[in-house]
Amino acid sequence: MERPLAAVQVVSPPLGEIHVTGNRRVRIGRAVAIGVFVVGASGFGQSDPGPRAGAAGAGSFYPALNHHERAVFTQALNVFNEVDSVSGTIPGEAGSGLGPSFNGNSCAMCHAQPAVGGSSPGLRSPQNPMANPQVALATLHGATNTVPSFITAHGPVREARFVSTTMRNVSIPDGGVHGLYTIKGRSDAPGCNLPQPDFAAQLANNNVVFRIPTPTFGLGLVEATPDAVLQANLAANGSQKLALGIAGRLNTSDNDGTVARFGWKAQNKSLLVFAGEAYNVEQGVNNEMFPNERSAVAGCAFNPSPEDASKLLDPVTGLSIGTTSAMSSDVVNFALFMRLLAPPSPVTSTPSQLNGQAVFASVGCALCHSPSLTSGAARHAALSKQTYHPYSDFALHHMGFSLADGISQGAAGPDEFRTAPLWGVGQRLFFLHDGRTSDLLQAIRAHSGGGRCSNTLQNCTSEADQVVQRFNNLRAGDQQDLLNFLRSL
Repeated sequence: MERPLAAVQVVSPPLGEIHVTGNRRVRIGRAVAIGVFVVGASGFGQSDPGPRAGAAGAGSFYPALNHHERAVFTQALNVFNEVDSVSGTIPGEAGSGLGPSFNGNSCAMCHAQPAVGGSSPGLRSPQNPMANPQVALATLHGATNTVPSFITAHGPVREARFVSTTMRNVSIPDGGVHGLYTIKGRSDAPGCNLPQPDFAAQLANNNVVFRIPTPTFGLGLVEATPDAVLQANLAANGSQKLALGIAGRLNTSDNDGTVARFGWKAQNKSLLVFAGEAYNVEQGVNNEMFPNERSAVAGCAFNPSPEDASKLLDPVTGLSIGTTSAMSSDVVNFALFMRLLAPPSPVTSTPSQLNGQAVFASVGCALCHSPSLTSGAARHAALSKQTYHPYSDFALHHMGFSLADGISQGAAGPDEFRTAPLWGVGQRLFFLHDGRTSDLLQAIRAHSGGGRCSNTLQNCTSEADQVVQRFNNLRAGDQQDLLNFLRSL
């Protein structure tokens, strides 16, 4: 799969898409983004090998689970795959609660590459090529939505956030997800007239930023890692980090001060919170974690709340339902699936990949993308006191102008992001929080702050600036080896 860099497909933002940096928002067109990329290609001989072919290196349970835990995993996987309609009345779409606004109708629709539980699907997948399913979803079952310009067949699954909103002629921070579509016009939503957000107008106002799905592989180990382990890991190698301008901090719960670690800005405390919020935001299903209907205008709320809830007794017989999965809410099943989903399996073995692993550490990438952490005592023996290899410190770092999205979540500011775990990156199709590129080389260089500043950013530069410079100063062969190593993860 080796090919010249200039030939690698780059998913650049559609014309009119907005990259937001603090209060400075820059319109980026395809020609500009690709032009910058090709200039980079002409100066260097290395290239991203592309997503690794062969069987998916992830998507199954931990081998050490006992047979009862494996049964729970299988049941939870079935729920994760479930497709939702408005009230569960459409054949083949037995789940209920979709809408009134939504981005998808199944967890597995978005978390699909290279296997269920992963990140955005795409046409370049060696395992399961498919067009962005959000395109067809716009008009499914008679819905009257228009596909926004930033959702394309070749591009990643995305959610859209508005940086600010106007109330009483005053602009105030927003940062929330605005559903791509509504159930208006669907055959199972008679009488609902909720309009789709006017994304064209928001794009024209430079007010839209994007997020793509984060992979969920191995997250049970992350959840089982004590706060003290993450704190000690962040404090380690302090002199090296200081010399390179790397600091970082852990996002924390506003209530109890413990470490949050899930989501692009580490805004979610636990897998249960992560699942409950996503179910409400992405599919519009209110649940025991988030019990209030979003966009609940008159004529568009069809189910009692919470739409997803624990099912302790069979509504017909009044008897106990029995199995853990059947009794549990969808959100609990989602959390169980993610908790018992094993990490990706790396294939690092060739001389190039092994040298790339050493180079990865020597230039400083490993100071944030921590190769190893150890979980604490866990309810599931397979997750208890295990050393695992996420290539992340799960801490927030200032990334400067180039990656800032203007959104604050918890303690995370406009240019801060959680270090993205790199395990499984070898089979991932889209990179960075907004999926702006499919090329690892471009993703690495985007970690640089960009040399510009906004007065709303806490830091004008990126904590990765000096590391990126070290990477740029490598000989081409070492750069290529580092890329080959990343594609082996």
